[in-house]
Order: sequence, then C-alpha cells, then structure tokens
Amino acid sequence: MSLIASSQLTIIIGLGMTGMSVARFLQGKNIRFMVMDSRPTPPNFKQFRRECPDVCCITGELDVELLLQADEIIISPGVDPQTPELQSAMSQGLSIVNDIELFARYVNKPVIAITGSNAKSTVTTMVGDMAKACGFNAAVGGNLGIPVLDLIDDHDIDLFVLELSSFQLETVTSLQPNVATVLNVSHDHMDRYESFGHYHRTKQRIYRNAVNIVINRQDVLTQPPLSRDAMVWSFGSDRPDIRGFGLVEQENELYLAYQFSTLLPVNRLPFKGKHNVINALSALAIGHAAGFELDNMLKALKRFKGLPHRCEYIVTVDQVSYVNDSKATNVGATLAALEGFSESKKNIILIAGGDGKGADFAPLIPAVEKSVRIVILIGQDAKKIANTLSSVTSIRYEQTLLDAIHYARHCAQEQDIVLLSPACSSLDMFPSFEERGRQFVQAVQEFVA
Repeated sequence: MSLIASSQLTIIIGLGMTGMSVARFLQGKNIRFMVMDSRPTPPNFKQFRRECPDVCCITGELDVELLLQADEIIISPGVDPQTPELQSAMSQGLSIVNDIELFARYVNKPVIAITGSNAKSTVTTMVGDMAKACGFNAAVGGNLGIPVLDLIDDHDIDLFVLELSSFQLETVTSLQPNVATVLNVSHDHMDRYESFGHYHRTKQRIYRNAVNIVINRQDVLTQPPLSRDAMVWSFGSDRPDIRGFGLVEQENELYLAYQFSTLLPVNRLPFKGKHNVINALSALAIGHAAGFELDNMLKALKRFKGLPHRCEYIVTVDQVSYVNDSKATNVGATLAALEGFSESKKNIILIAGGDGKGADFAPLIPAVEKSVRIVILIGQDAKKIANTLSSVTSIRYEQTLLDAIHYARHCAQEQDIVLLSPACSSLDMFPSFEERGRQFVQAVQEFVA
C-alpha cells in the first residue's frame, strides 16, 4: 500500500481511554502516527475524529502490511501481544511497547510503581494520600484513574504514584522507579498467560532499574528473583525487623510498627479487616522508602475511608452487615476478603461467580470451610466454583445478582455478613465490576428505603 511511505511512523493499537491518551501525547510531540482498532466502532472514535481530524484511523482489522511499515507499535493494555498480527510484526523485529514505556522515556520526576494481584488500587490511593499529606503534589494514575500520558506534561507535579497491571508491565523496559513493589501474587488472568510462572515473571518486571524495592515478607513470590543493588524494605502481618513494617501486640492491643517501634493502634484506623491493615503497612513501607515523613503518613491513614467496591461496608439491616467487594475479580482478592472478615464462626454468606478467567478456585477451600455458611453462585463459572467448594459448604445457584441478594437476605441470621466478593470478572453479566457493585449497593439500600 502507498498510504504510508515513510518508515518513521508510530501505530497505536486500540482506541480506548489509553489509546486516546497516547494519541494526544504523540500529537503534542509532533510525532507522526496512525491508529488501528480491530473493533468496527471503537468507543472513542468520535472523540478521536474531533481531536485528531487529519490522522488515519483504520477500524475493524489490524492491517499487517501497514504494521510492517511502522517504526514502532504502541498497544493498549487490553491488546494481547500474542495477537497473530502483532506476532508477525515482532518476528520482523518491530518494537512493540505501551503507554507506560512511552511515559518512562519522557518522565523526569520520581516514580513510585505499584503492582500486585490484589489491593493495588487501594494501596496506590493510600500512598497518593500520604504524599499529599507530606506536602508533595502527587499525580496518581496508571491503571487507576487517569492514564499516565495525560499527567506527564503537568510541570507542577512533584512525583508520580502509579498502579500498574501485569498487562501494562509486559512491554516495559525503560521505567526506573524510585520505589517499586509487588504487593502479592496469586492466580489471575490465566486466560492471557501461558502459565502462572509467565504471569509471575511479568509482575516481577516492575523491579527492573528500581532504586528501592518493597516486598511482602509473607509472600515469597514478591521477592526479586536475583540479588540487586536496590535497597529492600518489607511489610507483613508479623513482627517487623530492620527496614520492616509489621504488627506488634502490647498489653493486649495490636499496633502498627516499624522496625522495633510501635506507631499506631490498629483500632485507630478508620477501616476494618485484616487485609486492610496489611494494605496500610504496605503503604507505609512504600512511603517510607520514598522518603515521606512518618507522622504525616499516619495522619493520612487515619483519614482514609477506602475505595468503592473494595470491601466497602454498605449497611447493617436486622443485624446483618452487607459488604460490596465487587472489585474482587480473582481468587486471591476473594481469599483476602474472607480472611479479613473471618471470625470464629461460619457467619459469611458469600455471593460469587462470573467469568473465572481460567482460574483454579481450590485456594478458597480453607477460608470457605472456616467462615462461609453458604455460597450463592451466579454467572458462567458457577458450576466450576460449586464443584470446588461443595464439599466444604452449602451451595445455592441463582440466575441474577438481584436473586442472589434476595436469597442472602432470606437465609441471613443475626451477626452474619453478606459479602459480594465474586472471585471472577464481571464481563459475562455486567459491563464492569463497578456496575456489578453499583447494582449490589442499590439493591441492598432498598432494604432500608
């Protein structure tokens, strides 16, 4: 084709929110580019036409002949590098990167990079709040909220706090974080990765070139694979040691602690659940590694109210509590929620199910056996979950989320917790986990209307 004559061309694959941010960035830098999207009508097509009226955009296919004329290809996180057209391009030596790699080439401010199978949005937000409490103008983004390339040209920013997914780490080589962490690693996105080891190695890419590394002492998979010159800090629910944050019990009261000093009683935190205490400890370790003042970080923690759809307390009706954890789109997140709310009795009614993304649900068995009285299942992988858990708890199938909520209310007893924590993606039944959570909250609030 003669449409593109020069090899000095960047092609953006995907016209979602990230693709639009890349287009705006390249246009601002006067870098020649075009866009492809395999969808006939991408979600931001009209906006793209308004903002980039003279830029070529091909929809409905990925044109291999054009791809091979590119100097570089920039893919969105939802685009799998294993796509045959991209594999053809890579086989010819073409560079395939993403917006995080592009960001890394241009950023000139410190970066805190946070990944993990679970809790990364909560911890990223906590760290951003801590930075602001310490007087920094912190930009919080990446996989959370605003794409990084929409933030990079703000000259008033002091530092970047980025949540990074495994998809965003797949093609990153230039990022040099001041602080990098893998919070935890559990099975997720097994429909994208050839093995759990492949997924784990992708998460570990965040440690490349990092100045400070923060690990989870109780998850060996968060530790760097090789000895590094980087300073290593740690967090965990055990007693901390040098450069570590953890928990210490004194006079029958549990405290957040750093090294050998107590910091704050756990009961002073405004959020509940053991998993959220771990989130607080990880945020403290990250902030401390970044040089934040400890007192101001603790003040920020005492004001933190949590994020929607992440173990979000909704209401107590007839002495039954309702909790929205729709963001639990994988097994590890649901396991963390169950352990966080676990008591000495089986008082959890768990609503779960959806698209399991090829996951193994067996890790849920001990927590379900200990704490869950009944699992109410919806969605396409309901039977797969039931086959795994039916030996340790009661199972109920329902067709819709609303049916599941009404059955949960019917069978709930005083002091029970009705927990929406699906361990699955929402996309078989809902446009997003946010919409799934919104419908749960709305239905529960009608109980008290």
